[in-house]
Amino acid sequence: MTNRRHFTTRCTTLALMSAAGLLPRLARAQSADTVRILVGFPPGGGSDNIARRLAERLQGTLAPTVIVENKAGAGGQIAVSTLKNSAPDGTTLLLSVPGPITLSQFTFKSLPYRPDDTVPVSMVSTFAFALAVGPAVPESVHTLKDYLAWAKANPAKAVFGSPAAGATPHLVGMMLAKASGVELTHVPYRGDAPGIQDLLGGQVPAYLSTIGSFMPHMKTKGLRLLAVSGTSRNPVAPDVPTCREQGFAIDNIEWTGIFVPKGTPPAVVQRVASAVQAVVAQPDFARFLADLGMTAQSSTPQAFAEQVRAETEQWRIDIKRIGFTAES
Repeated sequence: MTNRRHFTTRCTTLALMSAAGLLPRLARAQSADTVRILVGFPPGGGSDNIARRLAERLQGTLAPTVIVENKAGAGGQIAVSTLKNSAPDGTTLLLSVPGPITLSQFTFKSLPYRPDDTVPVSMVSTFAFALAVGPAVPESVHTLKDYLAWAKANPAKAVFGSPAAGATPHLVGMMLAKASGVELTHVPYRGDAPGIQDLLGGQVPAYLSTIGSFMPHMKTKGLRLLAVSGTSRNPVAPDVPTCREQGFAIDNIEWTGIFVPKGTPPAVVQRVASAVQAVVAQPDFARFLADLGMTAQSSTPQAFAEQVRAETEQWRIDIKRIGFTAES
């Protein structure tokens, strides 16, 4: 009799909650036990490593359980699309590089989302790019100007690789070609692993990517970093001059950052931001990023949103200037 009365009372309560619209809120409250961080690239890469370390540190603070979900493909677009279609309640985050947010709208004819479907929360790290040459380039080439002179004299070999077509390293190479007046042919790879392997094997003369991608190979015979982006020399390779030092104003410094879906309440955005900022401020987390060739850097949601806006407008100008045409 007691069980029947309890069952009847529970049904009545659930019916009243449903009528009041409380059941969806109850479901959301239950799902807040787990927060997931989406990553647009496969396991093992830089973004994935950062997301997993971040998840470890956020667990117990942001939620009892924080997991990483890899939604690899289309240069990060699948992950952004997944974020767009997620509940705006702080249970789904995205760790992203700028490309899918600031750049892809100019390098692809169409996207499955709008950049403003995402809300910036905080930066996590910043990083520079580097141009490296391998054994296919004569040992006499030590500077950026040396390389450009060699490329101009050997147009059939004036080739550089990058980890993806239409991504920032590809466009930085185009900016260098435009600024120098030397025609450089781009070869896209599916990630850094095959590209750097071909660089070391002499199949591609030069390769442009994040400076951290070259760190495991810094002492490899035949690999030489000729230039880094940024307004000052990079602590990862302090002996390598910047592009600007060598006469080319290529200062691109990019970031990894956390985003949430459009419509997430400001209080939730701030709560996530505070949790992320606290992790980024930890000295051992900064050392972890340094080992990846990155610098720890957090920001407020407002400052990060302004950074995203400014970079988007700058890419709008740069894409037009270098004459890049979207192909897909």
